[in-house]
Amino acid sequence: MNHNPDDLIMLFNDLFRENHRTVLVRGSDEPEYLPASEAGGVAQIIFAHGYYASALHEISHWCIAGEYRRTLRDYGYWYCPDGRSTAQQQAFEQVEVKPQALEWLFSVAAGARFHISVDNLSGDGAADEAGFRRKVRAQANSYLEHGMPARARAFFDTLRSFYGTGDTFEHAWQEESRRLGPLSFTTNIKED
Repeated sequence: MNHNPDDLIMLFNDLFRENHRTVLVRGSDEPEYLPASEAGGVAQIIFAHGYYASALHEISHWCIAGEYRRTLRDYGYWYCPDGRSTAQQQAFEQVEVKPQALEWLFSVAAGARFHISVDNLSGDGAADEAGFRRKVRAQANSYLEHGMPARARAFFDTLRSFYGTGDTFEHAWQEESRRLGPLSFTTNIKED
């Protein structure tokens, strides 16, 4: 299956440009969210280097961000770049569970491969990679069982329709879940 980021730009912008005044934009460097700079303007979700996975990840953050956070550059979140200490990595992993769970679901809906990312290659690595994987999987399963945020659901449904995965999603999800390892316990992830 062809996974062209231009398809994501088209799908996202068709779905959210008018009602949410937000567009997806291919970037060259680091991903970034820029709120509208003027009344009636358009916010931009900029994904890195034209990478398909980066676009899905940045869309996931936007789908979780509440109305107020969408008025702030990068949603007002703290970000410490690669090279984080163990304490910084723990904080990073805590806020990445929900977006990576959505990104995983979006990836499966698009028939694309998902890779969990601890994003700390030149630091101490993951604080608890196995635990992080379990939390991401548990959150994704919770979204499937209890529902996703409305914008995430709309995009998820759009991906399944565009890529023709509606009838095969459940099977693909089970395969992906096995690929990334068994879930050895259930965890409750509280909503922000």
